[in-house]
Amino acid sequence: MLNDVLSTGALPALEATMRFAGQRNRLLTHNIANLSTPNFQQKDVSPQDFQQWLSKAVNERRDRNGGTHGNLEMKSDRQFVQRKDGSFTIKPLTSNGGVLAHDRNNRDVEKLMQDLAENLAAYQVATDLMRSQMGILRTAITERA
Repeated sequence: MLNDVLSTGALPALEATMRFAGQRNRLLTHNIANLSTPNFQQKDVSPQDFQQWLSKAVNERRDRNGGTHGNLEMKSDRQFVQRKDGSFTIKPLTSNGGVLAHDRNNRDVEKLMQDLAENLAAYQVATDLMRSQMGILRTAITERA
């Protein structure tokens, strides 16, 4: 029953968004930490590609059962790998952006910081919405008004 409750509505999409933002945050901070490393190639995962990937999974769930119940079945692609347990991992691609310096490092501090701030904002929105959904479930389970 618990699995049925946790796989309804927006909860699976919020969980996927939080996983993506967490994994991307580690990737972005790794890029920042290696900003002055010679020959370091920055890597990133496209948030727009993730949103399309997640949207496709939500639409397939909607087509499969006509509503908002059930797990999201996300198929692996070039940037995202679906695990057997239903979670996924990211496969970052080499970023071509930034200025190529004399040490062959493509650095763009402003872009990295902007990406980090936007990623943090997406994570905060997803966690706030998840907290709200869990509060509604808690209220329903405890039968409080």
